[in-house]
Amino acid sequence: MQVALGVTGCIAAYKAIEVMRGLQKAGVSVQVILTRAAQEFVTALTFEALSTQTVLTEMFRRDENQKIQHIRIAQETQLLAVVPATANIIGKMAHGIADDLLSTVYLSSPAPVLLAPAMNVVMWNHPAVRANIDMLKARGHYLVEPEPGDLACGMKGEGRLAAIETIIARILEVLNVSQGLSGLKVLVTAGPTIEDLDPVRFISNRSSGKMGYAIAQAAKNRGAQVFLVSGPTALQPPAGVETACVRSAGEMKEAVLRRFPGSDIVIMAAAVGDYRPVECSPHKMKKNSSTLSLELVPTDDILQQLGSEKSRQILVGFAAETEDLLQNALLKMRRKNLDFIVANDVAKGVFGADSASVHLLKPDGEKITICDASKFAIADRILDVAQEMAAARKNLPSGSEPGSS
Repeated sequence: MQVALGVTGCIAAYKAIEVMRGLQKAGVSVQVILTRAAQEFVTALTFEALSTQTVLTEMFRRDENQKIQHIRIAQETQLLAVVPATANIIGKMAHGIADDLLSTVYLSSPAPVLLAPAMNVVMWNHPAVRANIDMLKARGHYLVEPEPGDLACGMKGEGRLAAIETIIARILEVLNVSQGLSGLKVLVTAGPTIEDLDPVRFISNRSSGKMGYAIAQAAKNRGAQVFLVSGPTALQPPAGVETACVRSAGEMKEAVLRRFPGSDIVIMAAAVGDYRPVECSPHKMKKNSSTLSLELVPTDDILQQLGSEKSRQILVGFAAETEDLLQNALLKMRRKNLDFIVANDVAKGVFGADSASVHLLKPDGEKITICDASKFAIADRILDVAQEMAAARKNLPSGSEPGSS
């Protein structure tokens, strides 16, 4: 899924960076197009550093794919969003003027169009601008109205760019991303767990938490009420997601079991440690011999317990394997009574990466393979399957429907 993000020349242009980042977190690929005027306020390098994609600025720049640039963008884009949209670009779009890359992409693309205007209050209320806005709305274009408030010019009134969260939510709504889980409660676990050996040392694993955080963000974008249980990570919790930060497997179990009965979809993406020390030394263990023996015992199997207790919940597990991936994942799914499982070959060094290849396995034998995709894209596919299953559960007898807790 790709959005072409057109950025035009006004002081609010810097806010388009946050729009781009928010869309990326939702698993949406973003192709940025900067007009010459926009480059007076923000640089292509800023967007490229944060998106890892080439930013397009010139109409006649050579296309790396050896295709006509504006036609390629038009064909690959599911939505053209102009943030901020100045009076100038609104006028050009209304009257079919194509004198730069952005306006030419507009005329070449059959995709939906969304505009988030930003300008001086007098300009916004000018009859010419209002007529142009009406013309574009009549074509079916989406408009995120500017907000009233203090403007950069020192005046007050309508014209300030809408809130970043409002713009992102509207774009996702147009893309039909944000409504599918509305009214459902989604519980997600993420990251590693840590078992302390002493005040200095601990046992853990290489999980970064990126997959679980991507799932939590994607579920939030689809309208779900999301609760995230996270082991220690370097990630910021997604906006609007209630988060419980835990350390050990025992703490994660406690937090999960507290939320599990009221949840509709439970996605256990955390890498929970399998063992813990019999006891944690209150003092730092000294290096006083050539060997050190640790006595470890198994941690409680959270996923196994959830599988035995679930009723209406859709329960999703992960299988991180280094060999016999599909066989081991299938055994784990059946043994723990999961609705489906995500099989991940961790021998390929996926910990901490932004992309991966996984298999989604269902009890009926169906296998969905996702190759070299971003973790946000994988999160969306996982939620697609979970959402379908949750919808099917609505046909259960009264009292067992999703949300009836």
